[in-house]
Amino acid sequence: MKKILTTLLFAAMILPITARTTITLEKGWKFIKGDPSGAMNADFKDASWENVTVPHDWAIYGPFDKEIDKQVVQIEQNGEKSVSEKTGRTGALPYIGVGWYHNRFEIPDYKAGDKVTILFDGAMSHPTVYVNGAKVGNWVYGYNSFYFDITPYIKPGMPVNLAVRLENLNESSRWYPGAGLYRNVHVISTPNTHIETWGTQLSTPVVSAGLAKICLQTRIANPSEGLSLETIIRDNDGKIVEGTSTNQLIANEFEQIIAVNNPKLWSPETPTLYTAESKLKLGEEVIDTYTTRFGIRSISFSSGIGFQLNGITRKFKGVCLHHDLGPLGSAVNVAAIRRQLSILKDMGCDAIRTSHNMPSPELLNLCDELGFMVMDEAFDEWKKPKCRNGYNLSFDEWAEKDLVNFVHRDRNHPCIVLWSIGNELPEQGYQDGSKTAFFLKNIIHREDPTRPVTSGMDNIDNAIKNQFAATLDVPGVNYHLNRYQNTFEQLPQGFLLGSETASTISSRGIYEFPVKEGKDLTYPDHQCSSYDLGACGWSNLPDEDWMWQDDKDWVIGEFVWTGFDYLGEPTPYDGMWPSRSSYFGICDLAGLPKDRYYLYRSRWNTTEPTLHVLPHWNWKGREGEVTPVFVYTSYPEAEIFINGKSQGRLKKSSSGLGRYRLMWNNVKYEPGKLKVIAYDSLGKAVAEKEITTSGKPVGITLKADRSELKADGKDLAFVTVSLVDKDGNECPDATNLLNFKLKGAGDYRAACNGDATSLQQFHLPVMKLFSGKLVVIVQSKEKAGDIVLRVSGKGLKSESLNIKAR
Repeated sequence: MKKILTTLLFAAMILPITARTTITLEKGWKFIKGDPSGAMNADFKDASWENVTVPHDWAIYGPFDKEIDKQVVQIEQNGEKSVSEKTGRTGALPYIGVGWYHNRFEIPDYKAGDKVTILFDGAMSHPTVYVNGAKVGNWVYGYNSFYFDITPYIKPGMPVNLAVRLENLNESSRWYPGAGLYRNVHVISTPNTHIETWGTQLSTPVVSAGLAKICLQTRIANPSEGLSLETIIRDNDGKIVEGTSTNQLIANEFEQIIAVNNPKLWSPETPTLYTAESKLKLGEEVIDTYTTRFGIRSISFSSGIGFQLNGITRKFKGVCLHHDLGPLGSAVNVAAIRRQLSILKDMGCDAIRTSHNMPSPELLNLCDELGFMVMDEAFDEWKKPKCRNGYNLSFDEWAEKDLVNFVHRDRNHPCIVLWSIGNELPEQGYQDGSKTAFFLKNIIHREDPTRPVTSGMDNIDNAIKNQFAATLDVPGVNYHLNRYQNTFEQLPQGFLLGSETASTISSRGIYEFPVKEGKDLTYPDHQCSSYDLGACGWSNLPDEDWMWQDDKDWVIGEFVWTGFDYLGEPTPYDGMWPSRSSYFGICDLAGLPKDRYYLYRSRWNTTEPTLHVLPHWNWKGREGEVTPVFVYTSYPEAEIFINGKSQGRLKKSSSGLGRYRLMWNNVKYEPGKLKVIAYDSLGKAVAEKEITTSGKPVGITLKADRSELKADGKDLAFVTVSLVDKDGNECPDATNLLNFKLKGAGDYRAACNGDATSLQQFHLPVMKLFSGKLVVIVQSKEKAGDIVLRVSGKGLKSESLNIKAR
């Protein structure tokens, strides 16, 4: 039996302490689109530039334009045999071109002999950094974190002038990448001798209910004689549970072993976190300290068993996520990411694949906190291009440097259980492709020997033939269910992972007739039916994946494409305008669940019941016509009624679509009440739900995901807006144009209705409803008080909502 066993303890983030100062540069930024002469000079003239806060995405404000990055390409991943025009492939937003950012700031308590590092969590893309008029350095990959020592370019008591040039090329991405300083920028001041950036590595070679053995390695920059390192461990309540110290510095690294008795283990169900406080001392003086957050857990992947977390076999219930946050674009926001993860958590999701790029630190921190296992993915492209101006142009020079930063930054997160070196690489089809995979895998194992390496493979037969698949620790298969059995039999690992599954396509609240199952179905309205029977040519329905996972122990789970709709890749309408965002999401671009959300919830959420009925029941003009009714439920049996008359009682079957969903395919529409009653395994009625045909919309309802915000100028509330008739019934087909006004301690940030064909700009305070709903995003100011959102529309009674900022 071949077995990969890893047990880990993790550091998550550096916090400000006495001996080091960390400034996050959010304010004071100036931005200009274009390439003005002399922009990098120390005495730059930026009075006319736009004032912005960072994180910032310069392109999300639009406008949408089909000519932006219009590509005439053949998308081999989609099985295309010839080139065709693609509009909206990268979101039809103006991300291409050059942008400049300037900031002038001071470093508190900085003195001669200190070291100053500037750390970028990500910059899209090709950043070049200047300090006081001098070029400090450059990077290429927009998704990676990187840092520079800027000490030679600054002086104590003098302000620092920072300039960053960014440039996005056309045909450099397959989706909307965003633009600008879209992740945080930090300035870190330390003594000359200090703990290096990302300088700790923690692992636990022993984890059990009674004991965890912690190994902590800490790298020191500019070491000197007389150094020692003291570390204490605190539990979630701040209580000290253990500690140790050492003065044995070998090749600029301290190594410490700490035992934690009766540890509380990290898992999606119990995401328990600890903190470690390390003090670097010279003699008796503390010269550097940083605090890290961590969790204790073990993972293993083995033939005959599959995947185990903390010694318990389980299967991944995961989704793939692109990095954009819908109407907020690529600009990182903790509240927005937390909302996404909370929605997924309620669905029963327990894992995230960072598709297909290095994620933000904020996402990983929240996955640690909330309990999501992560496949941390590095690349979408190696040497052989998918995009004419993609990462292939930089791979030979930058791949190793990118992977080293990637692993060093992320390797101590408890959430990460897999490293992915790439997605659907053309190298699968070439004999030398396995050499590149082996090269990248070895870099990962050199920098972190505790986790396995995977890759998402879509050309599985050639990947097997060329030894590409055998090179991986965990073989990841994208789609191709008909090749699962053969792949399992031919590969040595003894298991496989659905690294990308389903690609079912749907539009929230849109139901196309006649109802039919099929591939690449398109309709005149450029929408996809929410009966959840449509997939892409290369993909399949969720039910088909579940059959393999339920029936084969060696299929260790899945990562669904995708958890949320994202900007760009409007398949199957990527050659038809207007369409500028995806239809793949289980939730739409506004974060509103589609019907498919409840199909996944009925299977994945094992702690709370699910009962969901579709479609809506407003079908004027379809009276007497066949209008199928589907029920997604965790219960084994259900019965539906129309105006009190039973349409039959159905049980889930042992095969086919009826194994996971209940379908009444011959129901004829009549207005009134559609009711579903669910029954348990004993035949007892245990739950019911009712939908009523609504009348003309007359009122507005507002429902916020949060009633209080932090008064920090960054926190967000997401307000779902619906229309109701005179009896309070929601109007699921409403498309009214609404207006939004904010007053008090908050600002209007954006709105989104989830319509992939809408060309309305997110940041303008006006938007049409789509399928009866939209979401307004409210942002706090930096003062406490009441935030009042008022929503109005022609012929509707306006409605207001109060949110507290504290």
